Amino acid sequence: MHDVSLDRRALLRGAALSGAAFGLSSFFPAWAQTGSAGTSPGLPTLSGEDIRLTIGHSAFTVGGRSGHAVTINGTLPAPLIRLREGQNIRLHVTNTLDEDTSIHWHGLILPFQMDGVPGVSFPGIRPRETFTYEFPVRQSGTYWYHSHSGLQEQQGHYGPIVIDPAGPDPVAYDREHVIVLSDWSFLHPHHIMARLRQQAGYFNRNRMTLAGRASGRRDQQMPAADRAMFAQMRMDPTDILDVNGTAYTYLINGHGQAENWTGLFRPGARVRLRIINASAMSIFNVRIPGLPMAVVSADGQNVRPVTVDEFQISVAETYDVIVQPPEDRAYTFVAEAMDRSGMGRATLAPRLGMTAAVPPLRDRPVLTMTDMGMGGMNHGAMPGMNHGAPAAGAQAATGPAAPAMDHGAMGHGSAPGAAPAQASGGMAGMSHNMRDPANAPQVRLGPGVDMIAPMPQDRTGEPGLGLENAGHRVLNYRDLMALTPSTDQRPPTRTIELHLTGNMERFMWSFDGVRQSEGAEPIRLERNERVRFKLVNDSMMAHPIHIHGHFFELVNGHAGAHPLKHTVNVLPGGIVRFDMTADAPGDWAFHCHLLYHMHAGMMRVVSIRPLDGDDA
Repeated sequence: MHDVSLDRRALLRGAALSGAAFGLSSFFPAWAQTGSAGTSPGLPTLSGEDIRLTIGHSAFTVGGRSGHAVTINGTLPAPLIRLREGQNIRLHVTNTLDEDTSIHWHGLILPFQMDGVPGVSFPGIRPRETFTYEFPVRQSGTYWYHSHSGLQEQQGHYGPIVIDPAGPDPVAYDREHVIVLSDWSFLHPHHIMARLRQQAGYFNRNRMTLAGRASGRRDQQMPAADRAMFAQMRMDPTDILDVNGTAYTYLINGHGQAENWTGLFRPGARVRLRIINASAMSIFNVRIPGLPMAVVSADGQNVRPVTVDEFQISVAETYDVIVQPPEDRAYTFVAEAMDRSGMGRATLAPRLGMTAAVPPLRDRPVLTMTDMGMGGMNHGAMPGMNHGAPAAGAQAATGPAAPAMDHGAMGHGSAPGAAPAQASGGMAGMSHNMRDPANAPQVRLGPGVDMIAPMPQDRTGEPGLGLENAGHRVLNYRDLMALTPSTDQRPPTRTIELHLTGNMERFMWSFDGVRQSEGAEPIRLERNERVRFKLVNDSMMAHPIHIHGHFFELVNGHAGAHPLKHTVNVLPGGIVRFDMTADAPGDWAFHCHLLYHMHAGMMRVVSIRPLDGDDA
């Protein structure tokens, strides 16, 4: 039984304080309106077995400015779709745009023809046509939906999905809020893409300068050896996010900082926050000062609860957390951009109109030798800036401590049951040349590849760029353990190694040096094959890698309880391994979920055969 009741007089007092916000409420779906008591059976949502969605043009206003958006049913974010595990669903999507569109059901397990990727699983939805998606709902949890056509996602074409379990929910809570993080720009996305191609660092207005170095500002300092290395490689240690607060207004449930979306609670109640990063290019650091968070779900899949004070959420990931505010006061919900160029701000409070202090932006992080793929040579990193060695107090202490160096990643071992594979980053005989083809012989070197990480390492035990010395508990991937054991305990039969490659100055992105538009070969898997993927990030950008139609088991040291995920953030110069059972036949997109990286070519197709009905 979820507590959604509110004191009527408190609500009226809040309404008097926030009349302007209520005046704008018609521009938001019910779940995203400020002053929400949380989702409940009585809240207007889209549910049932037949749901109709219309994609069209709308005006969107934030911070006193108006711009053009692509919306679903006329709102940004889109309506909340609420389903139940075990039901069948038909979603009728009508396109009123003058261009093709689509909807991808992010994280949902469904037939590949219903996955919604034009050119891969279906042709797309042409103007003034309606397409019906139909599939059984086979899971529960927090997910989202968005366009997979062009750059429409950047323009507001996204919304949340909540799927209730068929049986009892293992997570106990009194009320819940859906929190969608996103980035909005008044620049047209094609203009943003053009700027990035002309000058990749166009939106970075916080570079290191001689004046800044002389000023003594902490975020302008760097060890001389690291500075010389970056200068030699002609790389920018402040290039954290390609597009940032220079161009973006960061939104929480469609509201900017000034609008201050507010979710209500009763002191002492257990509140579930379903947090979705639906942004195009922004990785956020999420915290609620003064209020610990118990992480109970990652990418819609239940995990053993782990209590933290902050976590980094990459593009397309979701986390569910439980908070239990003990006091009759407001708390600020902070979603700070990873490069500290801006933040989204919201409030959790007992009554509408209450606010809490908003913390200032913290010092911007600076990349180090570890981020350059030379983790074993991070000899001169400034205290507080060493991305290669997270501080002991920065991790939530759940499960065994992970080793500082993954020796399997360094060429001293291989995955259990896996065929021998070329090891990236092996130290013995490994060249430190940043473009030595011997370090990754499968990568096609050319103008689209500006570096090969000579010493990449497993960084899943780190909390994320800039959070190494946060001074409080910060989540990392090794904290996550599945609530229930894996259903497939077979060891992988082979390892597929993929390098995340690019030329940061030319804004060219690819896998193994080959862009999707260059006729990249599909990754071919046999149906029900058990395979290990090894992702090696040869760039100095973090990449959220997403596979459609499947969950994978993130290899993080908890054998038998590896967490299930559909998206994983691969840190610069880092290695991530995951095991996957190829149990869904068809053609599936596999890509970086930074929208402009995918658009620039960082995408492949995973082809699983035989299909149902095939003789072969």
